[in-house]
Amino acid sequence: MSRTARYAILGDFGPATRELWLVLHGYGMLAARFLEWFRPAAAPGRVIVAPEGLSRFYLEEHKRVGASWMTREDRDAEIDDYVHYLDDLVEHLLKLVPADVRIHVHGFSQGTATASRWVIQGRPEVERLVLWGGDVATDINLREHAEKLHRAGLTLVCGTTDAFVSPNIFAAEVARLRAAALAPRVERFEGGHLVDGEVLRRLAAESSLPTASPKG
Repeated sequence: MSRTARYAILGDFGPATRELWLVLHGYGMLAARFLEWFRPAAAPGRVIVAPEGLSRFYLEEHKRVGASWMTREDRDAEIDDYVHYLDDLVEHLLKLVPADVRIHVHGFSQGTATASRWVIQGRPEVERLVLWGGDVATDINLREHAEKLHRAGLTLVCGTTDAFVSPNIFAAEVARLRAAALAPRVERFEGGHLVDGEVLRRLAAESSLPTASPKG
């Protein structure tokens, strides 16, 4: 059985593409809107793709639609579904870019668990894994997969006033990873539960690609 999934794209595929970013939204978000948060990282040679969770639902008494990666109901099947979905999507996208393209994965909120599970279970080799306002999925055996997470350049980013990730929760997550012999890069910013444009520009600028100039 197959089903239709959708994703949003920022950038142009072609022989000049050097980086492919997969950005995974949080609970109740839609891909196209979420992708706008990554516009500060747009640059020639970088294509940013926002896949959308496979389950959509109404929010605010049917005024708005959001998507989710999974729930606790039949969770193992849902995890398998989105891992295969993301694998198949990247396999398709890799046909449009040079063989040496570098893959970066960003997950936000609920998307952090999705991103970390996919990096562990999925097929692509990932150069950087950035988790915004969330954690590495708690069902991942950190010691067993420490090397893969290390190779992915694990980075944790969180706002100082994040309503869902308090300073104590964030510190506990960093400690959990370090106890498993991981040394994640940690970035903090003044703000709440979001992808911060300034931090994003700084992370993007560490590659060899030029980034868009901030506006305003």
